[in-house]
Amino acid sequence: MKKSFFYSLILFFPFGALAQQEMIDLAMMQKIKDEEKNNSQVAAIAHGITDICGPRLSNSPGYKRAITWITKTFETWGLQNAGPEAWGEFGKGWSTEKSYLAMKEPYYQPMTVYPVAWTEGTVGAITAEVVLLDKFDSATIDKMGNELKGKIVLRKTTDTSLRSAFTAYASRYEDSALNHLPDDNMFTKQELQVIIASIMNGYKTKLYLQSKGAIGLLTTGAMGRDGTMIVEGVPAYPKNNLPSLPEVVITREDYLKLQRLIRDKITVQLDMDVQNKFYSDDLTGYNVIGEIAGADPQLKSQVVMMGAHLDSWQSGTGATDNAAGCIVMMEAMRMLKALGVQPRRTIRIALWGGEEQGTYGSLGYVKKHFGDPADMKLKPGQETVSAYFNLDNGSGKIRGIYLQHNEALRNIFKAWLAPFAAMGAIGITGSSTGSTDHLSFDAIGIPGFQFIQDPLEYETRTHHSNMDTYDHLSIDDLEQAAVIVAAFIYNTAMRNEMLPRKPLPKPEQFLFHRDL
Repeated sequence: MKKSFFYSLILFFPFGALAQQEMIDLAMMQKIKDEEKNNSQVAAIAHGITDICGPRLSNSPGYKRAITWITKTFETWGLQNAGPEAWGEFGKGWSTEKSYLAMKEPYYQPMTVYPVAWTEGTVGAITAEVVLLDKFDSATIDKMGNELKGKIVLRKTTDTSLRSAFTAYASRYEDSALNHLPDDNMFTKQELQVIIASIMNGYKTKLYLQSKGAIGLLTTGAMGRDGTMIVEGVPAYPKNNLPSLPEVVITREDYLKLQRLIRDKITVQLDMDVQNKFYSDDLTGYNVIGEIAGADPQLKSQVVMMGAHLDSWQSGTGATDNAAGCIVMMEAMRMLKALGVQPRRTIRIALWGGEEQGTYGSLGYVKKHFGDPADMKLKPGQETVSAYFNLDNGSGKIRGIYLQHNEALRNIFKAWLAPFAAMGAIGITGSSTGSTDHLSFDAIGIPGFQFIQDPLEYETRTHHSNMDTYDHLSIDDLEQAAVIVAAFIYNTAMRNEMLPRKPLPKPEQFLFHRDL
């Protein structure tokens, strides 16, 4: 009788000659829209994760603050099994306690500076001359010899231009482009090996530079201007890796000025005081989990998962990368709980650690619960997950979804998006997108998806930069995204069948595995 009553509330969306019809509870879709319109907590969640918790470098104090804050929030909402879950060993945490840089000669001028993650700090405040390193390799270092000892090194750049001020930072997709987006951020194993080899070569060169007596390193990014700086880290987080010499990122304008002065044979001296701290008391990596238990006796053991990565880089507060995804997923979960939804399947939210270093948190979770992509020896839990939905492309509104080359889902997702066409969510592309946590699920044969989002200024200004702060979030866009995510999660949880799957992938080392 309950099932009969439920289906009496459902309206059907016919799509011409489509053989399958998806059942959409339009009344619930409207309730989700109304809940977000009238009771949105997006801004409050955003403030909590970014302003209150601060930067969330994996295993840093800020990351641990976020775990505590989110766990308490989940418990307040009444989520079950809320709290941190270990995924494996990550390595040392790191934070900056102080950073100061100023030009002392040929005249005094303070500089904006951010230390690079997992690098050493200076031994107290230092004053040193800056030397220009023409090429960043061991041969050039050897050629300079004793000239490097006790000096701060500036890496020479041949690109002396700034990003054009006539080019807008922010953009939105045209409707006509949404169904034709190509594969994005999908790397072959060979391509990724080249990237990793380049990163590791740079790290080893920094260690070699340190061994030759250099006491500091200045870097900058090609994209930066007007104070925007890309600030990331060296691969020194595993417990056995050695930290490299003090390294800081400065503005592109200051960087180019220093290079010009040195080329003119003008002595440049800097005052530098950088105090960084390593944390080795707990090398374990953690995700944060919460659930709404399934209510159907036959389906409650099945799971619908949603997630985003909680960790960030250190110069901003990780607002668009990726507090934005966490905000949306948390708000979607809050709405479903506030509306008293009794899902047939269990709904689980997971906020991941270690994504920026190689999707470690989600991969560790997958290996722990579902199996290892390297051997495809599946655990029983693998067949219980209907789908995993991810968000990790900034603060833009959801415009559709990537099918991840699973065409069996096209008509299903088309029906699910239909009630939100007026909100701009109309795109379905068969392509895949990569470089984030849904790949961990896709690699083990679980349907994993990333939504299409408007770019805004994600790749052009905020991604991994000091501008990745609360004020660069689009709250309206995040509210729209939360509505659509909540609808997708609800539909997946209430559907009679699990979502169709692609054929199981062949055993293969996961692309972002740290042992590559």
